[in-house]
Amino acid sequence: MIKMGIFLGYSGKKASVPLELIKQAEELGFDSVWTSEAYGSDAVTVATWILANTDKIKAGTCIMQMPARTPAMAAMTAMTLSQLSDNRFIVGLGASGPQVVEGWHGVPYGKPITRTREYVKIMRKIMAREGPVEFDGKLYQMPNHGEGTTGLGKPLKSILQAEPNIPIYNASITPTGLACAAEVGDGVFPIWMNPEKFDVIGQHLEKGFAKAGNGKSLKDFDVAPGVAVVMGDDIDACRLPVKMNMALYIGGMGAKGKNFYTTYATSLGYGEAAEKIQDLYLAGDKEAAVAAVPDALVDEVALIGTEAMIRERAEAWKAAGEKNQVGTMMMHINQPEVMPIIADIFKS
Repeated sequence: MIKMGIFLGYSGKKASVPLELIKQAEELGFDSVWTSEAYGSDAVTVATWILANTDKIKAGTCIMQMPARTPAMAAMTAMTLSQLSDNRFIVGLGASGPQVVEGWHGVPYGKPITRTREYVKIMRKIMAREGPVEFDGKLYQMPNHGEGTTGLGKPLKSILQAEPNIPIYNASITPTGLACAAEVGDGVFPIWMNPEKFDVIGQHLEKGFAKAGNGKSLKDFDVAPGVAVVMGDDIDACRLPVKMNMALYIGGMGAKGKNFYTTYATSLGYGEAAEKIQDLYLAGDKEAAVAAVPDALVDEVALIGTEAMIRERAEAWKAAGEKNQVGTMMMHINQPEVMPIIADIFKS
């Protein structure tokens, strides 16, 4: 059965947490709520606030930006929150993009796949607490004896008790990123997906499972896509916020030829539209870019329209869930009245 999640994203100008919506989700049997960060509100503080104000629902980060934290800091955060919340914290990591990493955090973007693999390995070593941590990687060295160090660093073991079972998810939509997530992680966040075109990501996940070995498969792994949910009789109005979000990512989250989301939309079968969206967005015509997002793409990756339309489309998601092709649906819902309907659909 598919687990229901709520995706909050990051705050606007003023940090806020919709606790009433989250508590409603908790009472309705939703499994998790997910926070995010870009270059404003951070994901960890919001997740902490949620865990402190709830009893049952899990809180995860989608995502914690890896270049913003050392692997040790991420492990410390995860272990602390897990213990304080009775094991309700889920780690979600991502490489972010070069514009944010280099422009905001002021560090080199480097090699995201190498970073992910080393980062997760270090976190698992720390959380397992089997001994003082030593690691000699291409990006991370523990202890670090490089230029500018004192030479006094020594291997350390976490003071906290071992927490080896904290799940670690990774955000990715690139072929190599998906394979890496399947190899080293417990789950992956595709920003969107069409449940009837699972092979777009599935073929790459299988490569990662094969590299991990030990029979790892979708049975041991959570595919957790973002899914916008907007209910109403005006179908075009329901599609609009989804189109605005997709135009931002496909059009503006990266330079020409360096936008992961443009490439991903192409793999979903919308290459011509993706190129048009990006050209319009980068030219400054954001309204036209939004209009260029195909209705069909929105209808495939989101749950929009009347209650009957949403229930009908949900069947494709439930079918994918039965095949372990979707484990958690991270749903972006701004309508409290829709929550019981979604719970009824996916709990039945």
